[in-house]
Amino acid sequence: MGSSSSKATRSLPKRVTTPPWSGARAPRSVDPLKEAASKIKNDVIDQDSKDPQFLSKLNQLGPVRVDHHMQTIRTAELAKQMFNSRSQSENEAAAQNPTQNRIRAPQLSRLLDERKSIRTRREMEFLAARYGLDLEKIDAIAEFLSTPSVHENSALQIGKDGEERTLLRAVWMEPQLRSSAP
Repeated sequence: MGSSSSKATRSLPKRVTTPPWSGARAPRSVDPLKEAASKIKNDVIDQDSKDPQFLSKLNQLGPVRVDHHMQTIRTAELAKQMFNSRSQSENEAAAQNPTQNRIRAPQLSRLLDERKSIRTRREMEFLAARYGLDLEKIDAIAEFLSTPSVHENSALQIGKDGEERTLLRAVWMEPQLRSSAP
């Protein structure tokens, strides 16, 4: 019955081959620009990691602190609020009777310009009445806002490469009120 040489030997393939139809996909094309960008990015990260000053600054900052009690910003609500505010402003501007202590930007600019030339408190009251504002509101606004004013004799001529420019110095001007009305 024989020797082992007379029996058929079983042999397994040395290398596993997959049939061409089994899950074959087209090879991914490698974009050379993306590959170069990735390499540059990795090089920059490696350079940063070797910088001792950068590392010491990161250590000084410490770990990131996350505030878990933060509220989400709802942009839809903010946009709706902005549109409602604009709509209300347009309705007030179109109304026959203006709302007290409401003024549009161009009128505010004119008001602040006129305020600079006022000399008496009575003139200031007339100005407030004409624009539909309380006198206290005008004073509160003028504390933080002003229109551009040029300082007298501050013109400076600069000539460079055949071009002339004039520089003027801006100043904050307040009305020069007299102590009492004549």
